[in-house]
Amino acid sequence: MTMILFATACVTVIGLVCAIALCMASKFMGVPVDENVERLTEALPGSNCGACGYVGCADYASALASGNETKPTLCTPGGSDTAKRLGEILGVDAGAVAAKLAVVHCRTDCEALQTNLDYDGIKTCVAAKQLFNGEGACAFGCIGFGDCQIVCPSDAICMDTGFAQIRTELCTGCGLCIKACPHRLITVEDASAATVILCKNMEKGALARKQCSYACIACRKCAKECPAGAITVEDNLAAIDYEKCERCGHCAEICPTKCIQMAVSRMASASASA
Repeated sequence: MTMILFATACVTVIGLVCAIALCMASKFMGVPVDENVERLTEALPGSNCGACGYVGCADYASALASGNETKPTLCTPGGSDTAKRLGEILGVDAGAVAAKLAVVHCRTDCEALQTNLDYDGIKTCVAAKQLFNGEGACAFGCIGFGDCQIVCPSDAICMDTGFAQIRTELCTGCGLCIKACPHRLITVEDASAATVILCKNMEKGALARKQCSYACIACRKCAKECPAGAITVEDNLAAIDYEKCERCGHCAEICPTKCIQMAVSRMASASASA
């Protein structure tokens, strides 16, 4: 019995010593917590998408609290509501956040796209790219296995047609889909953009048209007739300078393959919700 009591006493003493040591360590070695960082982190949506340019929401909150970052409007998924909450915590007028939407620069569908082979490998875009870019004849277009859909935190990407399409009413413009696409087909644009070029094919016109009936054929008609000089054609592909674009829609009207599309209606819905 004496041995049991002695052993119990030893364990109790050791436990007390360890508890005291831990309490002292937490007091003298603990890192003070900035309450502002906690409040700012809670105000952010927690998507950790990196759209703000920081590693995640906590990193952005730390930068705001320390003063290394002064803009509370960098959280695209959170929009103006989140910016307002951050501004209130920081004691500044945040202002509005410009609405952003993802754009898949590929208009193709099963009828428009020509196929090269029957792909029977791993059903991911990254894997298919390693093997002749999947089934499609176009080496620049959507592969169609939905890597972008998997990473989208707001379920804004659907593959109902066999190719990626954006549900604009759900898209927050976080940009996670950009990194997931091996062909870099996706960009995030301002909601004010009126027209978008839904093609990334840089082959010469005749070959591009054989691969997909919606492909840009670099005819330069849009560039020649744009009243604002906002369109250029480089590497057999048209591009729009949105700082010059007057949003007249003329380029979409005259594009012979209709790879330029009006985006007013879909962008308007995003602007209204921002």
